[in-house]
Amino acid sequence: MKKHSTIWVMLMLLITGFSTTVMAQTNKKANADTEAWRYELEVAGTGVQGTYLLKVWSYSKKPNVAIEQAKKNAVHGVIFKGFAGDQGILGKPPLTTNSNLEQEKDEWFKEFFADGGKYQKFVSLSSDGAVAAEDRMKVGKQYKIGVLVSVNVALLRKDLEDAGIIKSLSAGF
Repeated sequence: MKKHSTIWVMLMLLITGFSTTVMAQTNKKANADTEAWRYELEVAGTGVQGTYLLKVWSYSKKPNVAIEQAKKNAVHGVIFKGFAGDQGILGKPPLTTNSNLEQEKDEWFKEFFADGGKYQKFVSLSSDGAVAAEDRMKVGKQYKIGVLVSVNVALLRKDLEDAGIIKSLSAGF
């Protein structure tokens, strides 16, 4: 009986180790895709006050990676790129006009955008991760996936200001 329970424990450890390795490789690919910051933002509608409702188009060889990275891409876009308006909805400029900010605060942003990082506090998938057929395209060897995302820009701005990353609107120029 003891021999069977030892084999069972060893088998479970082997399965757990394999699962962890697979997840680590998936996260590594996701992070490589994110570090390239290849995405597009479009205004998708009006959100509640203090939020932006965006469609984020992310690129990856694996559709599930693109979906997961859409949240990081949305927050990154709000901070550094902004987005154009459409159909009567005004576009918005980025939260910073400093084009070197990401390099100047490299360590801070690496931690902020890390897996499980603070960026998650300001974003949610509006479509529960579901992707419409027209929002899933094959582009060369990659997928281009469109996901609806809501970004709480009011809280994001306050957090960036409190951390000294961007200047307060009331600080003047």
